Amino acid sequence: MGKLYVVGTPIGNLGDFSPRAAETLEKVDFIAAEDTRVTVKLLNHFGIKKPMVIYQKFNEKEQGEAIVSRLLGGESCAIVTDAGMPCISDPGETLVKMCVGAGVPVEAVPGPSAVISALAVSGLSVSRFTFEGFLSVKRTSRMEHLNELRHERRTMVFYEAPHKLLSTLKDMSTVFGERNIVVIKELTKIHESSWRGTLPEAVDYYSENPPKGEYVLVLEGESAEASAEKDPLVEAITLAKELMEQGKPASIAAKEAAKLTGRTKGEIYKMLIAEE
Repeated sequence: MGKLYVVGTPIGNLGDFSPRAAETLEKVDFIAAEDTRVTVKLLNHFGIKKPMVIYQKFNEKEQGEAIVSRLLGGESCAIVTDAGMPCISDPGETLVKMCVGAGVPVEAVPGPSAVISALAVSGLSVSRFTFEGFLSVKRTSRMEHLNELRHERRTMVFYEAPHKLLSTLKDMSTVFGERNIVVIKELTKIHESSWRGTLPEAVDYYSENPPKGEYVLVLEGESAEASAEKDPLVEAITLAKELMEQGKPASIAAKEAAKLTGRTKGEIYKMLIAEE
């Protein structure tokens, strides 16, 4: 039986590619790549020649079955993505689960991670954190996600594309208020930079300075003091009003706010109607 190697690749600087990672790609029988056009540049840089198959979210089941079959037949495979560790907001999770289910050994070959790198340079608390990945392009879904994190005490990490950054910051400002945030651009690349301030300040800054490049957002969690001061019912009503502003009827807004806050739909709806 073969083995699946989960190999981390550079998130920008090719100098971050480890000797062990290069050795692993050289010794496996084939490589499962998210985009072969991207991976071939990495292979060429390190003088590695190896057969590749495309493994991405659009073919993960069919291609995953084919890869597992080859592994069960004795071949070895390395899975890589365009940048960073596979499975972390990138293809790989399904393949690893399939291998585990089939009894195929899986080994990690650690490499660069934008999540950990951003936390390390953020200057915020990193003893506990939660990775939230990319937020939805749909504002309704994005707001629901953020509202679920309204009282999160841990530091939060998000990925964001430049064309969505300002909208995301505006929605975060609506939900979290004056929280501190670190906006990190182009990690490990030539134009890497970090912007620090509050969410409202971030909205002002990026309104005047159009975003370019890929971003990691590190947002501080709610403080113990702030958490203790907030009235759960007031929070639930505020959330319901925000949902109504998105076009949802009062009854639906009350139901969704109840689900997220633990208050009852009836008490939220009663307060909404009383304020009309």
